[in-house]
Amino acid sequence: MACPLCGGAGLRPFYAVSGIPAHSCLLMDDASEAAAYPTGDLELAHCPSCDFVTNLRCDPALQAYSPRYEETQHFSGHFDAWARGLLDRLIRDYDLKNKRMLEIGCGKGEFLHLLCERGNNEGIGIDPSCRPERFDDQARSRLTFINEYYSPERHGALQADAVFCRHTLEHILPVHEFVADVRRSVGPDTLVFFEVPDATRVINETAFWDVYYEHCSYFGPASFADVFRRAGFEILELVRDYHDQYLWLTARATQTPSEPSLPLEDERLDIAHFENTAEPTCDQWRDRIRAWAAAGKKPVLWGAGSKCVAFVTTLGLGAEIPCVVDINPFKHGKHLPGSGHRTVAPEELRTIQPEVVVAMNPAYRAEISRLLDELGVSAELESV
Repeated sequence: MACPLCGGAGLRPFYAVSGIPAHSCLLMDDASEAAAYPTGDLELAHCPSCDFVTNLRCDPALQAYSPRYEETQHFSGHFDAWARGLLDRLIRDYDLKNKRMLEIGCGKGEFLHLLCERGNNEGIGIDPSCRPERFDDQARSRLTFINEYYSPERHGALQADAVFCRHTLEHILPVHEFVADVRRSVGPDTLVFFEVPDATRVINETAFWDVYYEHCSYFGPASFADVFRRAGFEILELVRDYHDQYLWLTARATQTPSEPSLPLEDERLDIAHFENTAEPTCDQWRDRIRAWAAAGKKPVLWGAGSKCVAFVTTLGLGAEIPCVVDINPFKHGKHLPGSGHRTVAPEELRTIQPEVVVAMNPAYRAEISRLLDELGVSAELESV
């Protein structure tokens, strides 16, 4: 297989997990449905030429995004405040006021809604999982949702002053073709904003819980910038943000892309580190969870999203974890694909009274600690 980004040969496999859920954010109504959900295999390989990482075993036929896909993070006050701050900065620096916005892969539409609300803009969101009914009439008057996958044939002619695409590119295998399609659809004055998870942290922290089937493409700063330069974009900013977990860039179409020049582009992923530490890191976490359970403690995981699904399925955890917790009310009473663990509201912890709570994202540790105090739950708080 040639590298999906640069087309080069020499992809080197370095990490594999078999039989993991093909989706990790779909809402399962019961444990049996969750256990029967389709699985796929993951084999990550690194391109030494462009520093891109891809899943060699990705089967696009297993992907089925729909309104059942529940990925939103905006129920977290911490995340929502960060998103608002980022938007205010972009609106100010790029004069995104009284204009037309297009978001490819808009999810439930919260980010697009905030962008339009705070900049008095109109917005078009494209995503098979969008849920327009979650917005009131005033918000919907600014927004148009298209409940489809993005297609250059169907949507390439849509006109906008700025195109946003957040946490979507990592779900796409032919990344170069996708970015090139966007390039062909925009004019020289159109601002383009893309955001992806930063693979640098995943590799440096051996964060196996951030490796899952939906993500078939992984970017460090060098490969993230590279795919846009190859497609014909001039990169204006390349930024590491949100507790060093995300990369985002702004760009405009150009006929003469510049050579790499931004400071972050000098970084390369330390693949050997992840390769050498993945197995012992998994063993350590598996042993910790099982030791807590064997001692009669009840360890619960906070955050019923992709990180949680990857954590429990990679480690093969079952009854050791009585439940998982999430503040998103749309997840309450639902079950994780694969393992079948039930998702509960934070308020249920008053009854469960776990001795250990493991935060699946350390960015929310302070927020979780405050909620545990308010609930009167005196559990030990850990984080991955």
